[in-house]
Amino acid sequence: MYKTLITASILAASAIEADAQTFIGRQTPKIENRTLTPEALWAMGRVGGASVSPDNKQITYNVSYYSVAENKSHTVIYVLNTDGTGEKLLTEAKTSEIAPKYIDGGRRIAFLGADSEGNMQVFSMLSDGNDRRQLSNEPEGVDDFSFSPDEKKVILIKTIKYGKRTADLYPDLTKSSGRVITDLMHRHWDEWVETIPHSYVADYDGAAITGTKDILEGEPYECPMKPFGGIEQLAFSPDSKEIAYTCRKLEGKDYACSTDADIYIYNIETGETRNICKGEGYKRPAVDYTESLKNQKVNDSSYPGNTVSGFLLAGYDTNPSFSPDGKYIAWQSMERDGYESDNNRLLVMELATGRIQQLAASLDTPVDSYTWSADGKSIYFIATWHGTTHVYSVNMKDAVKKITDGQYDYNSVSLCGRNLLCGRQSMCESRELYLVDPSGKKPVAQLTHENQYFCDNIDWGTCEARWTKTVDGKDLHSWVILPPNFDKTKKYPTLLFCEGGPQSPVSQFWSYRWNMMIMAANGYVVVAPNRRGLPGFGKAWLEEISEDYGGHCMDDYFSAIDDAANNLPYVDKNRLGCVGASFGGYSVYWIAGHHDKRFKAFIAHDGIFNMEQQYLETEEMWFANWDMGGAYWNGHDKTFKNSPHRFVDKWDTPILCIQGEKDYRIVTSQAMSAFNAAQLRGIPSEFLCFPDENHWVLKPQNGILWQRRFFNWLDRYVK
Repeated sequence: MYKTLITASILAASAIEADAQTFIGRQTPKIENRTLTPEALWAMGRVGGASVSPDNKQITYNVSYYSVAENKSHTVIYVLNTDGTGEKLLTEAKTSEIAPKYIDGGRRIAFLGADSEGNMQVFSMLSDGNDRRQLSNEPEGVDDFSFSPDEKKVILIKTIKYGKRTADLYPDLTKSSGRVITDLMHRHWDEWVETIPHSYVADYDGAAITGTKDILEGEPYECPMKPFGGIEQLAFSPDSKEIAYTCRKLEGKDYACSTDADIYIYNIETGETRNICKGEGYKRPAVDYTESLKNQKVNDSSYPGNTVSGFLLAGYDTNPSFSPDGKYIAWQSMERDGYESDNNRLLVMELATGRIQQLAASLDTPVDSYTWSADGKSIYFIATWHGTTHVYSVNMKDAVKKITDGQYDYNSVSLCGRNLLCGRQSMCESRELYLVDPSGKKPVAQLTHENQYFCDNIDWGTCEARWTKTVDGKDLHSWVILPPNFDKTKKYPTLLFCEGGPQSPVSQFWSYRWNMMIMAANGYVVVAPNRRGLPGFGKAWLEEISEDYGGHCMDDYFSAIDDAANNLPYVDKNRLGCVGASFGGYSVYWIAGHHDKRFKAFIAHDGIFNMEQQYLETEEMWFANWDMGGAYWNGHDKTFKNSPHRFVDKWDTPILCIQGEKDYRIVTSQAMSAFNAAQLRGIPSEFLCFPDENHWVLKPQNGILWQRRFFNWLDRYVK
């Protein structure tokens, strides 16, 4: 999973905490020449998750702020009336306070804050910010929480120790830094796997959280699942008697090579657990983990116990949610094991009968965030189609209705009375919260205006869609981003943007690093294609990339940039650059050996350079097996013969290689090898390495450095 987009919850979890002497809040820096700069980007507030009061009259939400000077962040809590008035900052602490949720009929707000020892605990305060009380006292701290509907129980997510460390094996070697590794997956995302999250249920009497019980007592499995799972992977039943949770109950090589996560229902009173995603008699078959799982028994619907109510549930099953009456449970489901980018189906099970139905299958695109309607007769969800992500509804008769429209991405949806509270963004505007009338009778209303100062004081570029014919006659969608104060009579240097994922959509995303508006502000036109392998254009288009990295997905890039260079009069075909991260970085390395002198400069961030090397270096082996077909020693020539390192003899263009050393998905040796190859061939090249960053760049000063070297390189060789 080489995803490049960051959700609000991940941003909050990854924030670099401010120390106790610092309060970092809203900023209004001077904007020179009305131009978007890296410093202005990092000064913007980042709107996170929100909670609606029971009377639907107020919301509480997080905003994260960053200080470049101190290289730290701080997350605060606001409240706001749902008519857009009454914004109030509730934060008093100088440490971050996160995850606000209404309790006690809306009179109080529960949240996570630091105790006297610096551990995160559950606190509560009145909805005006007064009368703060500490509710939990967990020695290890709390990562997230959720109250039951009757507020007598609480789910707590906590981190526990996993496996044996050197000091456990040799008590006299307490200062040794060595790690004894005997199994996969020993690293994940950006950490050595020495801890995992577990979920607990506890009692709440209105004053304190006590009686904590591990719902996976003695089980060595994650719940929620790393690296991105959170409280959305668990849900209380409406009667507060059961908890549905997501878990992949696998370890070691099985865990590293499989995506088979299931939905479990835990009875709070009896402690009994049942798996609703596996049929009677299921036993995981033996598989060859040096080959793709595509055609193995784990994905065979005729294998005993492999289907439930006619549905193959072998891949990721996540994010359960009970219907308001408790008769049904919905969740997101991927059909096949080993395929992390399989279409996310929206499944609903009738609990009394075990009958499952799939909703919204007619859209032929993955279903994202969702929520039940108040009456339980329909579900609201978001999905991407043709480069934008919108809110839809589907009823239990599978009638789908599109609710929102426009050149935007909606990235969250929850109930707010008769309306929906949604997060929305675009390539031209950062995420804010909006109120959406599902009937469509009222216009969408913007609630938060966190970054209005920047909207008013900066000249912004524009974005328009363009369709191009591919080499095999299909229709290719691209976004074309134009500089501020665009003059169609001028010629502009132009960048080809290569998406990561490799199956993440080029929709109307907003990024604080790969930001289209800052590229436009620096005088560049950007062409951003939705090439083969991206969602929002049907399942066949999405899946064409697997085992064919150097195939039509690369042809699509050339089709898009050639069309722009030959048919858009403002694109200067003599000043073209090519940039991308993750799979986009692979794309840059590959294109560098095939571009036939189209481009004047390349920038690759966290990209695969040597695919044989990557197969054995990465941690989530299911991805390497599915997309590469299996181990290179098994003769999967179609994939490995297209490794970028095989075409270095054709490299002839300046290249900047960027890498984070804590990226265990695509490790540092990839960028270092690419840079060394360029150096040995006498090609102008630069290696920008961040020892303390992972697959992204999350620290403010590193982010500023990233932008400065990015544009220094492009200005030097493209402008």
